[in-house]
Amino acid sequence: MKKTGAPGKFATIWAIFIILAASAACRSKSESAAAGLRIGVSYPKEVDPGPLDGRMLLMISDNNRREPRFEISSRSEEAQLIFGIDVDGLKPQELAVFDADIFGFPLKSIAEIPPGDYYVQALLHKYETFKRADGHVVKLPMDRGEGQRWNLAPGNLYSTPRKMRIEPRRNMLLEIGLDKVIPPFPEEKDTKYIKHLTIRSKLLTEFWGRPMDLGAIILLPEGFDEHPEARYPLMVYQGHFERQFDTLVGFRETPPDPKEKSEYSDIPGVWGEFYRSREEAGYQFYKDWTGPDFPRMILVTIQHANPYFDDSYAVNSANLGPYGDAITYELIPTIEKTYRGIGEGWARTLYGGSTGGWESLAVQIFYPDEYNGTWTFCPDPIDFRAYTTVNIYEHKNAYYLDARWKRTPRPGFRNELGELLATNEEANHLELVLGTNCRSGYQYDIWQAVFGPVGPDGYPKPIWDKRTGVIDQAVAEYWRERYDLRYILERDWKKLGPRLEGKIHITTGDMDNWYLNNAVYLMEEFLKSTKDPYYGGSVEYGDRQPHCWCGGAGLSLARSMLTINQRFAPVMADHITRTAPRGADTESWRY
Repeated sequence: MKKTGAPGKFATIWAIFIILAASAACRSKSESAAAGLRIGVSYPKEVDPGPLDGRMLLMISDNNRREPRFEISSRSEEAQLIFGIDVDGLKPQELAVFDADIFGFPLKSIAEIPPGDYYVQALLHKYETFKRADGHVVKLPMDRGEGQRWNLAPGNLYSTPRKMRIEPRRNMLLEIGLDKVIPPFPEEKDTKYIKHLTIRSKLLTEFWGRPMDLGAIILLPEGFDEHPEARYPLMVYQGHFERQFDTLVGFRETPPDPKEKSEYSDIPGVWGEFYRSREEAGYQFYKDWTGPDFPRMILVTIQHANPYFDDSYAVNSANLGPYGDAITYELIPTIEKTYRGIGEGWARTLYGGSTGGWESLAVQIFYPDEYNGTWTFCPDPIDFRAYTTVNIYEHKNAYYLDARWKRTPRPGFRNELGELLATNEEANHLELVLGTNCRSGYQYDIWQAVFGPVGPDGYPKPIWDKRTGVIDQAVAEYWRERYDLRYILERDWKKLGPRLEGKIHITTGDMDNWYLNNAVYLMEEFLKSTKDPYYGGSVEYGDRQPHCWCGGAGLSLARSMLTINQRFAPVMADHITRTAPRGADTESWRY
């Protein structure tokens, strides 16, 4: 009996030993974390009476060139450190504590920071509670006129940057106080040509459970006041939120001061060329637009910033609501009624690049009779077999190649020479630091919010695990049926083809920084195969051109972007005139 019982007794003792050892290890890890550096962030009641919900962000920089909140990026070699935690009901003087367990980017933990002196800043990106019509209650950062930019959002609390000694292994608590509030932006003024219009959207207000507005910046044609009998076609420009009209659209009524030094003066490369040239190009556009030979049309830029991004992608979405219907059936008719638009689908064209490129094509496909042609530039993924560098239907992981022995990262961003500047994992991990549940306000999160189903918690159900990159194939199938533009066209061509003939024009550089040209190749392959009818449009590639190249043989990216209106307004006007129904008004606006 003793012999047979001994092993059982030994096993019991050994099991107890293992439990005690594991417990000691847990205590050791916990005590180690508690013994390390902690950074606590709070705010005084004089700054905000609280309590507050939001994302607390801690930024640590090795230089004082700019405030750390402006030094965060997944693509820059000089990107600085950021860490983030959610706060719910944070009261004045209550600490939000960052320790070694809090996820960060590019370093994953403050424990990895080399000891030294750093410039430290904290910011609270405020969330609002929404009680949506679908029954879900969610906390999100409502746009406050900045275009979903967490480091500029009015009302956000932030601290004055401080130089601090960081010693991750030292048992200490550093405290930071949020002593400042980002002020609101000044109201933008109308001019003779530029008008601002805002409407309260019934559709969006019902969905979000609180008042929701849509807006537009409108550029009126020369002679608008002198020709009250004229009715005008619309050029609908799709793109990101605009704070002022002389940014990407590029309309400037006064010449730039040659002595004024731009904040972009020292940016190298093709994007530096664009920023340095835009003021002068904007004034040239003003002179062309008001000149005697320019088509007299109304140019509209949609303003549809929302709780997830600086625009809605202009389609109906389970997570964002019916933005497609609200724009097409509420906003556009109001603009036309207010500013004497013709008010019919044959007299509306679409154009835009990047996000606006995807939107212009999607809106034309989803509302084929309400618009008469899209000029789509460098679009976001229009075929999810090339969702940047991921095939969401076949790949298992979005961050690494599906290989047994290798761990090769999938590229996320390159320059026009093909040099890798960021991986998919890096871009997504930065977003995860900025906000859980697709609340970063950045690119991959808005794609998931627009294209994805609503998860059980009311937030977008992710296409992949944000930490690991493992793809959810059920979510991929949801995306395919609703937002894969190439798939939808191929699936429904019999119905859509006759209504889209001659309306689709796509342009992209073949060295797109986000590899978006790969999806265009797949779309072109389908379009060229169409019959009954043949699509009758165009697809153009720019040799060695990066993201946002908008066509034109021999044109640089800057020249291509900054002359987009001058080059395509006559093309759109001619298309509208040629395709107008019999008896339509093609003359009153031709003066």
